[in-house]
Amino acid sequence: MTLRIALAQLNLLVGDIAGNADSVIEAARRARDLQAAHAIVFPELTLTGYPPEDLLLRPELTVRVERALERICRSTAGIDLVLGYPRALRGRLFNTAGVIRQGRIVAEYHKQYLPNYSVFDEKRYFVPGRDACVCDIRGVPVALSICEDIWETGPAAQAAAAGARLLLNLNASPFHGGKAPEREELVQKRARANGIPIVYVNLVGGQDELVFDGGSFVVDARGELTQRCEFFAESEEIVEFDTGSRVAPRPGRVLPVPDEDRGVYSALVLGVRDYVIKNGFRGAVLGLSGGIDSALTLAVAVDALGADQVEVVMMPSRYTQSMSNEDAEAEARALGVKYRSISIEPAFQTFLGMLAGELAGRPVDTTEENIQARCRGIVLMAISNKTGRILLTTGNKSEMAVGYTTLYGDMAGGFAPIKDVPKLMVYRLARYRNSLAPVIPQRVIDRPPSAELAPEQKDQDSLPPYEILDAVLKRYVEQDQSVDDIIAAGFEEPEVVRIARLVDSNEYKRRQAPPGVRITRRAFGRDRRYPLTSGF
Repeated sequence: MTLRIALAQLNLLVGDIAGNADSVIEAARRARDLQAAHAIVFPELTLTGYPPEDLLLRPELTVRVERALERICRSTAGIDLVLGYPRALRGRLFNTAGVIRQGRIVAEYHKQYLPNYSVFDEKRYFVPGRDACVCDIRGVPVALSICEDIWETGPAAQAAAAGARLLLNLNASPFHGGKAPEREELVQKRARANGIPIVYVNLVGGQDELVFDGGSFVVDARGELTQRCEFFAESEEIVEFDTGSRVAPRPGRVLPVPDEDRGVYSALVLGVRDYVIKNGFRGAVLGLSGGIDSALTLAVAVDALGADQVEVVMMPSRYTQSMSNEDAEAEARALGVKYRSISIEPAFQTFLGMLAGELAGRPVDTTEENIQARCRGIVLMAISNKTGRILLTTGNKSEMAVGYTTLYGDMAGGFAPIKDVPKLMVYRLARYRNSLAPVIPQRVIDRPPSAELAPEQKDQDSLPPYEILDAVLKRYVEQDQSVDDIIAAGFEEPEVVRIARLVDSNEYKRRQAPPGVRITRRAFGRDRRYPLTSGF
């Protein structure tokens, strides 16, 4: 006999329980009617989307979930559904996977391992389950598990001991660089250890700072990969199992894992697209300076939304070099976006006049530089407000880490696409995008970076070389190495001490920054939350 299971890798909207239920019903009917599937498997917490955060604390959420489940039960006869949802039982809330068959829920599994690290805080909401759940699907004993359960040895072994011959694992596993191979290696290890095939179904789509990259896959009982779905896109694939003396997946399509640059770029595009569209904006606007950061941000925005949904503003000051204006215009033309130039000089002069008494007798410093950045922020926010287009900021992770940014200036905006992208990776992604089609002028990539807020200004007048800065930041921010450990690794003590001090003292700025796409193992925001006031 053959068992046909559909893998429903869906892009869901957190909190839209009715809309997510519609997506479930439509996918189930397609799988039943067009693909002759016997069962369909959905991601973790399908009905609420992931992560629902404190929506889970609202009493009406449980009511809406129950209504959605009733509607799904009424609307999907003829195919088994395995989907995730929160389940309230006797005053406790579980992260649950249920099997729906012929109008009723015939089995339920409660997630046993609740992640409470990095971007996860499930122990705030859920109670862990304890037991395996094995349900017969077309004569095959099938066990359920949810996301973190597969990262621990217990649940898979428990399922095998309970007689399971196939394990379905429902996931909402967010992207960071290198995550996909980690998942596959881990699942292959579990399959080999327990002698059962595993179906891994992952969520796809952007949710605030997180991006879920899909890449659902199947491994056989020996841990051999037999099928892999697309990354960064919705997918509904069928996997066929022979169900004779052993349950074995038949070979299917094995789509490639994107390399790091392509994967990160795809995550940025998906994150921007979903944030803009799911929040109902009419497109995006950004300031285009002629520098590398805004150039990459524009390319991402156009690839995410389309050129007709993006506009850019060039805002030269007395310090802007002619090549910056030329390069910004060249990129805007190459990407086909609407662009204009609005000089900030009149506004800057007005502010200097208004503050003449306060500034008199004091040397020119970052105060005057910041006034220019804030003039630009006012212009861009006005356009954003008037057009309904979200303002995208253009700062990178290296700048955010050390506070090389201006509150209410270049930090003003609604979403920060490259907030978690270190400066050196910005250059790599620019070259990657140009390998698809040349849209970023080579001079932008080659010239030394500058904020152009003072005469002949260069970033490295204020910062260590990015080769050093990014390496120290990775150790200090992402790996939690101490200053002493970093110095022992061969970095100069004065630079390490200075960088660490800048990181620690600029938490207040980062706390006021807009959200942005997470692409590293540890991003500012959900991952890394430090006190603003600290004597550590």
